[in-house]
Amino acid sequence: MLFMFFIAHTLFAQENVLTPQDVAKIEYITNAVISKNGDKVAYQHLVPMDPGEKNATAKVYLYVYDRSTKTTSPYITDYSTNNISFRPGHNSITFTARKENDKSTALYEISLGGGEAQKLYEFDNSISSYDWHPNGTKLAFVSHKSEEKEDSNLPYQPEVYENDLRKSMVFIVDMNNPSTRELNVEGHATAVQWNPDGGKLAVSAAPSSLVDDFYTGQKIYIIDASTSNVTAQVDHRAKLGEFKWSPDGRQIAFIAGQDQHDPIDGRIFIANVTGGSPQILQEDFKGKFDGISWRDNNTLTFLASEGVYSSLGTLGLNGKMNKFYQNDNLNITGFSMSDNNRIAFVGNTAQHPNELFILEPKASSANRITTSNPWLQNEKLGKQEVVTYKASDGLEIQGILIHPVNKSGNTPLITVVHGGPEAHYGNGWLTAYSMPGQMGAGDGFAVFYPNYRGSTGRGVEFAKTSQGDPAGKEFDDIIDGIDFLIQNNGIDKDKVGVTGGSYGGYATAWMATRHTDRFAAGVMSVGISNNISKWGTSDIPEEMFLVHSRKRIWDDYQFFLERSPIYYADQSKTPLLILHGKEDTRVDPGQSYELYRHIKTRTDNPVRLVLYPGEGHGNRKSTARYDFSLRMMRWFNTYLKNGSSEIPPTKVSLN
Repeated sequence: MLFMFFIAHTLFAQENVLTPQDVAKIEYITNAVISKNGDKVAYQHLVPMDPGEKNATAKVYLYVYDRSTKTTSPYITDYSTNNISFRPGHNSITFTARKENDKSTALYEISLGGGEAQKLYEFDNSISSYDWHPNGTKLAFVSHKSEEKEDSNLPYQPEVYENDLRKSMVFIVDMNNPSTRELNVEGHATAVQWNPDGGKLAVSAAPSSLVDDFYTGQKIYIIDASTSNVTAQVDHRAKLGEFKWSPDGRQIAFIAGQDQHDPIDGRIFIANVTGGSPQILQEDFKGKFDGISWRDNNTLTFLASEGVYSSLGTLGLNGKMNKFYQNDNLNITGFSMSDNNRIAFVGNTAQHPNELFILEPKASSANRITTSNPWLQNEKLGKQEVVTYKASDGLEIQGILIHPVNKSGNTPLITVVHGGPEAHYGNGWLTAYSMPGQMGAGDGFAVFYPNYRGSTGRGVEFAKTSQGDPAGKEFDDIIDGIDFLIQNNGIDKDKVGVTGGSYGGYATAWMATRHTDRFAAGVMSVGISNNISKWGTSDIPEEMFLVHSRKRIWDDYQFFLERSPIYYADQSKTPLLILHGKEDTRVDPGQSYELYRHIKTRTDNPVRLVLYPGEGHGNRKSTARYDFSLRMMRWFNTYLKNGSSEIPPTKVSLN
């Protein structure tokens, strides 16, 4: 079967379709920051490592686009950069990096005229984020504070779980007279931002460094820069996203959940710097706000998702909303705006992953600046379309379908389920190491991406529709979508597969056990198999309660057991490949061990568990990602196309 697999890939490669080898080398733009005058854009370009040479994370390089000359220049291409920013009052860009001889992540500066980057500031510990004073002479940054370690006569020290947690704090340093002082903010600081006149700072902080507290307990604090003391706090209990000072420094706009049960930070709020309860804008918006920037003291520019589409627009403090740019074929992931309202944004389409675009004020179309993968233009890609269908209870559901490059008769289908479930698929590039996308289309599969109930992008009410009903109507929506495709798109009902990671892995396990008669193959990644043990081994138990289960497991153990794939493992007939990072703290690898053991012991169904040492909740390193892609596609080829009952070999060739 392995021989036949590579013959098939050779034939498809002759047609220039996308393969796992191609996906492993895809480059893309991750972030863009435009200068205040709008003349230059600093952006980051991700370049993956060759999986055949080194199992390592991708490099993220720094480039600058000059709008006046319409040229792009490489600034840093020999090590990774992060936290890029134009330094106020200086003709330079700053960024954080950890070079070979650095003891921790430090702050570097490079002139816009080019040359060698110089280390500007190094703290005792790594700088995780920072913000410049408006005149560029003072730096506020987030880092850990060094603590003295207790001496011990023991030859080793055991680790005490969730004890002696390291907290991040905010520090200020004067670059003209490097003396560091700490702000008096309780808890674990996550971000900091100066106000426009440099007299105050806004700091977001959680009660502790626990991930659960990050999701459920962050607040915004206003700090007097001269005294380092808190003068006010914003009273809002919900998930917290980005925040921005108004130009006059009197208000702060921030993105957050509507309330503590909102699963995503997708609403816009306005708070006075005196603190208190904030005002929500466009409370009934049937979408999700993804980013904000102040246009003037009374108007925000926003990036929003509405279903599978994204848009840019303005939102007045009076609630008046106006969308000024939307391209249904372009999915925008982030933007940056200059003082003259020129916008640099990162976006992707069905034909390419993230690239840099510039939108001029009042323009109706954006200019694409980068082409990171010119070879993609020679690849034959499957047609991509948005599909809408009715769930069994009448609720309208959106999804995206990628058609096979070559269709012959009824088509095998791979269903890709997103995690969260507080996430959604946009109508853009949908191929990655763990998402079959155009790899599947090139292999003759249709690939389906359903935005089931509980997904984001359609307002708070829709995002809450799955709460208290894990694996219930939310996953029924997926099956309803498959039935719709069988009826309308020539899908072979006997050749349906499913894959997904995290909550999508939960869905995969559920389909391979509870609904096993419907699925001929499954590839589960970092997924949930036992809701009871999941609660006790996850790093987000309170978040799970507030925005997912809405009741405690000890109040109804039987309910949570019956919503667990292991409960139905004895009936599984779906060949299941299980993939998991050994260092995953979000979904403990024990979840995969449990499902594997149940299926292996209680059935004769083909099942395999593959663990990735050094990886967590998803693979970050090149060879681990490539191995994942090869195993996933080989599994679907074996059981959906070749109709084999023989499990593939344990090894894959990386050549």
